[in-house]
Amino acid sequence: MRKLLLGNEAVARGLYEAGCRVASSYPGTPSTEVTESAAKYDEIYCEWAPNEKVAMETAGGAAITGARSFCGMKHVGLNVAADPLFTLSYTGVNAGMVIVVADDPGMHSSQNEQDSRNYAKASKIPMLEPADSQECLAFTKLAYDISERYDTPVIIRLTTRISHSRSLVEIGERVDNGLKGYVKDTQKYVMMPAMAKKKHVIVEERTKALEAWGDSEAVDLGVNKIEYNDKKIGIIAGGIAYQYAKEALGDKASYLKIGCLYPLPEKIIRDFAAECEKVYVIEELDPYIEDHCRKLGINVIGKEQFTLLGEYSQSMIKKVILGEENAYLKADINVPARPPVLCAGCPHRGLFYALKKLKVNVSGDIGCYTLGSAAPLNCMDVCICMGGGFSAGMGMAKSFQREGVTDKVVFGVMGDSTFFHSGMTGAAEIIYNNGRMIPCVLDNRITGMTGHQENPGTGFTLMGEPAPMISVEKVLEAYGFAPVFTVDPPDL
Repeated sequence: MRKLLLGNEAVARGLYEAGCRVASSYPGTPSTEVTESAAKYDEIYCEWAPNEKVAMETAGGAAITGARSFCGMKHVGLNVAADPLFTLSYTGVNAGMVIVVADDPGMHSSQNEQDSRNYAKASKIPMLEPADSQECLAFTKLAYDISERYDTPVIIRLTTRISHSRSLVEIGERVDNGLKGYVKDTQKYVMMPAMAKKKHVIVEERTKALEAWGDSEAVDLGVNKIEYNDKKIGIIAGGIAYQYAKEALGDKASYLKIGCLYPLPEKIIRDFAAECEKVYVIEELDPYIEDHCRKLGINVIGKEQFTLLGEYSQSMIKKVILGEENAYLKADINVPARPPVLCAGCPHRGLFYALKKLKVNVSGDIGCYTLGSAAPLNCMDVCICMGGGFSAGMGMAKSFQREGVTDKVVFGVMGDSTFFHSGMTGAAEIIYNNGRMIPCVLDNRITGMTGHQENPGTGFTLMGEPAPMISVEKVLEAYGFAPVFTVDPPDL
């Protein structure tokens, strides 16, 4: 049976068919629908963890115990989860563990354009990148096989256009091999220096084995594949860039599609480059594949003609390589800009309106409240990352205090989900280091910006089951904040 699925939905179907049993994630666009879709399968236990680090550790623990597991996040979430990621590369797994990270070229809903392929290389964990929804499903199932065969987590890299585009997918049946037997093994799973030194040797040996796989079985499976047409132009690409190139150039070029991003293959790249007169590497964001080709001594054309910024397009590729421009229908109309704004009735408006009147400094955080920086509220000085609302505000307040500035009042703001994600440590920082600032949790009892997901303060789990509702007020009181006010935001 065939279905039209989003890339994210297809990954979730792949989890189901591969026998995944435990999924722990933190919502983040464009990755959120993977876990939400997986939660529709009763056979998979799914949860929203308080943050990506916790999700990674939970999935890692499940895999070590013997359950095929999954962990999903957006690219900046991988920063939060990097600590366990690098160590899980050393410990390996028991049952398969798959990690999905969704990058956001163009920053549709993100604060930066980091390229997660660099994490695969740095952590020495294999990474696959699908180019359509069918590959999303197939690569997810393949990732579990690689994970168990080579005793490693496997990362699947998505981008916004693959996550949120639909294409036809051939649906299969679930194959569930049950729990693998767990045997206590401190030499394998307890990474003290003596054990870790031995494991590093194993990681390097595994990488060599995976390099050989990329030039052999990966080619047989079509993960890395060559499509010869006109050999005057050769294109090396993967993921959505491969789709753009094929649509732009058609049979005027030959293609090497790379689906295994780490370790990158060697032989197939050399073979392809030897057959083509001129070779272009087309990839969004960093020159990741390009640098590998140059390291192999292959003369390719890359970022000297293609930008490091934002998303690519079919028309841009066609113009760069063929010098041809598509004809466009243009309308001579000045369309007014429509910047994002806080939703009608949003409770955040009241606070920001009051703070603007008071002319205080506001340290913000990731979420809907970043929109408090826009007109007409214009009420935010800084926004760095999840949980940074309190910590950055603490730095501002300490700087004013040390310089003897007494007329500056600093407020730190964040939402309830962010408070549980990484804001509690910032709150501890304020108490522990005697901060002269006022922390505010804008508690709308939901994870708002990513689409209304549950969190530890909502009273329900992702599966819809009742759960203890952690009180933000009681947590802050336990830290030593006094008094703690609960304010109705429309009460200006």
